[in-house]
Amino acid sequence: MNILIREVKVLDPHSPHHNKVVNIHIKDGQIVAIDKKEHKSDTRIEGKGLFVSPGWFDLRANFNDPGNEHKEDLKSGASAAAQGGFTGVAILPNTNPVIQTKSNVEYILSKTKSYLTDIYPMAALTLDTNGEDLTEMLDLHAAGAIAFTDGEKTLWHTDIMLKSLIYLQKVDGLLINQPEDQMLTRFGSMNEGTVSTMLGLKGIPSLAEHLSIKRDLDLLKYAGGKIHFSNISSKESVNLIKKAKKKGYKVTCDVSIHHLIHTDEDLSGYNSNYKINPPLRTEKDRRALIKGLYEGVVDTITSSHSPQDEESKKLEFDRAEFGISGLQTLLPSLLQIQGELDMMTWIEKLTSRPRAILKLPAVSIEEKKTANLTVFDPKAKWILDDQTNQSKSRNSPFFDRELTGKVKAVINGEQFQIFE
Repeated sequence: MNILIREVKVLDPHSPHHNKVVNIHIKDGQIVAIDKKEHKSDTRIEGKGLFVSPGWFDLRANFNDPGNEHKEDLKSGASAAAQGGFTGVAILPNTNPVIQTKSNVEYILSKTKSYLTDIYPMAALTLDTNGEDLTEMLDLHAAGAIAFTDGEKTLWHTDIMLKSLIYLQKVDGLLINQPEDQMLTRFGSMNEGTVSTMLGLKGIPSLAEHLSIKRDLDLLKYAGGKIHFSNISSKESVNLIKKAKKKGYKVTCDVSIHHLIHTDEDLSGYNSNYKINPPLRTEKDRRALIKGLYEGVVDTITSSHSPQDEESKKLEFDRAEFGISGLQTLLPSLLQIQGELDMMTWIEKLTSRPRAILKLPAVSIEEKKTANLTVFDPKAKWILDDQTNQSKSRNSPFFDRELTGKVKAVINGEQFQIFE
């Protein structure tokens, strides 16, 4: 492995080369030189007009393996992640069987150890993610589970939430919860509001999210520990978490890329590819989430990759499954809002913050460091179609559309891939 990336602009505030145009020489997985010199190399990447940042990390994706490999498997999910620019992905436990035993964790780790993108399994908090009986969290931690969550299901049981916060303090483990009061969301298919009324669809009120966050913050204050709220979607959620952070609570949160670029008005055509949970909210909520990113209230941006087969999506809107396939389209999605969210803000939310939340080693573009890099072209145009799509699923509102912004290369230690 001997690579030279020529004349590329570095985006890494933790690097002495930040905002400089340099040549980066990588040999045997290590950055051996960052300068203006022409180094001999076997592989050359012409970086003029391109940017390089630390490798991106996704804190929330579902690869459906084992059990639903027809929607996605570990190999196809990792391939989509790499082409999306990710050198690391934390995957949800909502598989069949659920990731809830040491052997389940070892299955993920053993199958993915040679992949370009590092895969980190998150383990279930409760058996079968039913919210009623705790898993053996300490054993799962020892086996390699990076965090604990019921993933696409909220942890509704108050006593189980309390015990989880207490038990995980023994290993400084991270509890992740998608906040949702399920009694208020049953049978809902989109945001409750003017648009849902006009479309004649049962709504999901943002109140369901706020009530869950308030409960969890009260339990956090009582029991201690730390909690990460996943997939927050509303202005009030941002305000609640902002106040908790000011009080010194150990709380972090993420937002999906979908909630930053879409609103419930996009559902006016009943396109089920916009149907996600939590649902797309209002323009006011979307703007509040972006403001939360700037203020440091919202810590990370995720792809919230949720692949679904056609049988799950080509249905009447209220019967279709929730989820968008989002790994490969995260960059062009971010570039759609570049007038509202600057590049350095979202770079931090995709690189240093998710790794810090999971207590993973920091990644930086410096000499003598392991190469963990994402190279991208913000102006390149491409079409997401059956030829370019790496996922097994096609449930994206961007399918067969021209997109702007393309990942050109991903380098992770001694492994790399260059994309045409």
